[in-house]
Amino acid sequence: MPAAVREQGGFSEGTKLVLLETSGGVLLMTREKLLARVRGDLHGLDLVGELLAERRRAAETEDAEAGGAR
Repeated sequence: MPAAVREQGGFSEGTKLVLLETSGGVLLMTREKLLARVRGDLHGLDLVGELLAERRRAAETEDAEAGGAR
């Protein structure tokens, strides 16, 4: 990797890098930068709440179908 690229990316010898394929191309970043990116993408989302709501809807559907089969 050229020195200018290493300097711009903040990479030093031994830095572990992640290659991430995106629709816009390939990104090369440190694990820390990837973690920060993922956290930023997920910020404000209530994944547990969404999962619980989905499960409740599925349970209601199952109950309704079981009640109609009697």
